Amino acid sequence: MSTTDITPDPTTARPSVREVARRIATAPTASALAALLLTGLFFSLKSDRFLQTQNLSLVLQQVMVVGVLAIGQTLVILTAGIDLSVGTVMAFGQIVMTKLAVESGVQPLLAIGLGILACVAFVLLNGALVTGVGLPAFIVTLGTFNIAFALTHIYSDDMTYTGLPSQMLFFGRTFSIAGAEFTYGTVLMLVLFGIAWYALTQTAWGRHVYAVGDNPEAARLTGIKTNRVLLSVYVIAGLMYGIAAMLLVARTELGDPNAGQTTENLDTITAVVLGGTSLFGGRGSIIGTLIGAVIVGVFRNGLTLIGVEVIYQYLVTGILVILAVSIDQLAQRRRA
Repeated sequence: MSTTDITPDPTTARPSVREVARRIATAPTASALAALLLTGLFFSLKSDRFLQTQNLSLVLQQVMVVGVLAIGQTLVILTAGIDLSVGTVMAFGQIVMTKLAVESGVQPLLAIGLGILACVAFVLLNGALVTGVGLPAFIVTLGTFNIAFALTHIYSDDMTYTGLPSQMLFFGRTFSIAGAEFTYGTVLMLVLFGIAWYALTQTAWGRHVYAVGDNPEAARLTGIKTNRVLLSVYVIAGLMYGIAAMLLVARTELGDPNAGQTTENLDTITAVVLGGTSLFGGRGSIIGTLIGAVIVGVFRNGLTLIGVEVIYQYLVTGILVILAVSIDQLAQRRRA
């Protein structure tokens, strides 16, 4: 019985420099980076204040909450799901931690931990319904959106909590580097993106996430415990929403039941899609999501600097989402 040697010829297996350059140029992350540079160039021409160090550091401060939320959203979308409950779950978490600290006298760090756990519990419920009952993530998270919204207002009695302990405001504090001010929350956001990048690209768990998103049945047949992977994704997403709630409290210095009800949902999806992650699952980059979050922050900041009203900022953001999804749809058809 003869066998066939399928070892690739090293002279043909190694891509040429031109091919490597083409792959880099057409990669979703590279496209997102190009979009960021073009956006920055446009606003720098429209406003002299845009490229000032103080303004750029402000953009990063504004991005930190959406950025951390977008990490969780990326994980869910990579598994071919979507989470519409991002903003209201975060709002519930920050109300839990602030009310416990202000009204109940709970130790600040414990209050923060309980608020984060509340977010994890909500999103774990999403994961359980998706994996256990087989409901579409869109429907489940739409329901959770309303449940979290209602519980936030019921639990808070529509009150805004102020006078928070200093421990809850740590990540909103600033430090200076070369004349620019950064918050510790921005540093935490970048650290979380680094951890997420490592987990998705350098671990078996990350490969399983991509496999489940690309073809769950094929992943199951290869021995991947798809339900376990999906549940882990939702748990980590809930953890990110809880951390984002902590950062929101630190940045605003209050607990507001109306915070993050709508804009965070739209902004996280926008960031993920602009970053090149496919809404069909199985393809995407966490670094692309970071770039996408910065693009969203740059757009909002730049439009404000040139005097565009907030309502038109929503209009532009909506157009960006439609364009990004359209490009993803066309790419999906070409692959098919």
